[in-house]
Amino acid sequence: MIKVCKFGGTSMADANSIRQVKAIIDADKDRKYIVVSAPGKRFKDDIKITDMLYRCYNDVKITGSCKVHFDIIRKRFIDIVKDLGLDLDIESVLDKTEEQINNSTSPDFAASRGEYLSAYITAAFLGFEFVDAAEIVRFDSHGKLNQDYTDDKVSNRLNGVEYAVIPGFYGKNFQGEIKTFSRGGSDITGSIVARGTKADLYENWTDVSGFLVCDPRIVDNPKVIKQITYKEVRELSYMGASVLHAEAISPVMKRRIPINIKNTFRPEDKGTMIVPNDQYVNDDSVITGIAGKKNFTVLLIEKSMMNAEVGFIRRVLSVVEHYGLCVEHLPSGIDTLSIILESEQLSNGVLNDLVSEIRENVNPDFVHVIENISLIATVGHGMARRPGTAATLFTALANANINIRMIDQGSSELNIIIGVANTDYEKCIKAIYDAFN
Repeated sequence: MIKVCKFGGTSMADANSIRQVKAIIDADKDRKYIVVSAPGKRFKDDIKITDMLYRCYNDVKITGSCKVHFDIIRKRFIDIVKDLGLDLDIESVLDKTEEQINNSTSPDFAASRGEYLSAYITAAFLGFEFVDAAEIVRFDSHGKLNQDYTDDKVSNRLNGVEYAVIPGFYGKNFQGEIKTFSRGGSDITGSIVARGTKADLYENWTDVSGFLVCDPRIVDNPKVIKQITYKEVRELSYMGASVLHAEAISPVMKRRIPINIKNTFRPEDKGTMIVPNDQYVNDDSVITGIAGKKNFTVLLIEKSMMNAEVGFIRRVLSVVEHYGLCVEHLPSGIDTLSIILESEQLSNGVLNDLVSEIRENVNPDFVHVIENISLIATVGHGMARRPGTAATLFTALANANINIRMIDQGSSELNIIIGVANTDYEKCIKAIYDAFN
């Protein structure tokens, strides 16, 4: 049996955490390929190594040297090696890393060194082979993961390697330069390695005991989700649930490799199992989870007989595409079309220009701009087979005196997404949780 394990930043934060990681790996010889993040925060006001590395890159751009901030990074890694009692010449590795960052023109290279150094040290501590992610992860000319090529690289490189540690978060682009995933991308690396090695299980170790039904900062002690499907996780992760990167699902989903979200500091907890639809065991839950994001803008376009005007929606979306904007949702009616966009995309005059160009291209009767909107997704397999789910949700919001500004439900009935004012965000999530729990 092959298990791939990814350990997050809190699991790599200091020597004690890394000792705990070793204990977990030693407890199961099937844990063969270990993917690690850069050291995260050791305490509330601490700074993550990756954030410090981005500062190093900015220092190089301004002053030509990353010494000021790299000295802090240097001490952090030296302390970890010393506290682990390793006979490792980390100083020379750090010297070379500092020189490389000073000579680099890429923020991706600088940011990737946290994972590189973390994996280098962890491999030495575990007695495993170190395999650089740059050897096995490939991006195409569009900056997207080249999955098939990466599969071949992973399979060939790790064939015959019984145990290995691999840095997360980065690979190489088609020009041979270091390229990173988006933040939290070590989850994706773990998924890639699990796929390439045809693993039986991908364990994602973090500092929580699985997915919670909703944000514990809003609801006290929400339930842990024992089991969830790939599609449900993608919906929740995309809408703000931060336990697992949304893009980490795709590689393992195609190979039907289950994911177990586990807590490094409570390894006895079962955590959350993420499985294919046909492996999901129905526990009679109506909803699986609730997640959301703030700060969206809705463009409500009204035009009489819109439904009879061929190409209307295409022309509107062509304008949106012209500005390079990503559309979150597109609910429509017979004479209305709503375009939901992240508000941060519309700064520096983009919103005004966008509205003006829509008016010019489709000549609507009205264009209403609604700002400061939150989107909240209620997700669950049980919703499709349980009559009255929507009624329960909307009744709960009515009783909480929350005005719903938008409703969007896909035909799969996997989720219901609503739009409410930012000021009602927390109250809305709490009302939905209480209604179903």
